[in-house]
Amino acid sequence: MGVKRYELDEAQWARIEPLLPGKASDPGRTGSDNRLFVNGVLWVLRSGAHWQDLPERYGKWKTAHKRFSRWAAAGIWEKVFDDLTKDRDNQYLMLDSTLVRAHQQATTGRGSGRKKGASTRLWGVPEAD
Repeated sequence: MGVKRYELDEAQWARIEPLLPGKASDPGRTGSDNRLFVNGVLWVLRSGAHWQDLPERYGKWKTAHKRFSRWAAAGIWEKVFDDLTKDRDNQYLMLDSTLVRAHQQATTGRGSGRKKGASTRLWGVPEAD
């Protein structure tokens, strides 16, 4: 069976696998199946569905969401994205409005709970020194 629509192919997986926690050589707990988890995250993000709608093949939605949040807090996703953006020829990092959804209040910042003066991270744009 081929790669499903939202899943990473072999080359993509080989590129990000070393960047992810949970390898046997890492301290602490070993990830049960990082690839399945990442594919589940991609399914949620690309489909625009709620975590509760995550297909069973990716595991329990609550566990996946918790792990996603832990990785986000630890900066794992940013580290992966930063590494992938170093390759200017990659074609699987293209984002458009079909992949990114924002709440109507996202444009004004009102009601977002952000602290005054908090900066916005522009993905794919190098930060000023």
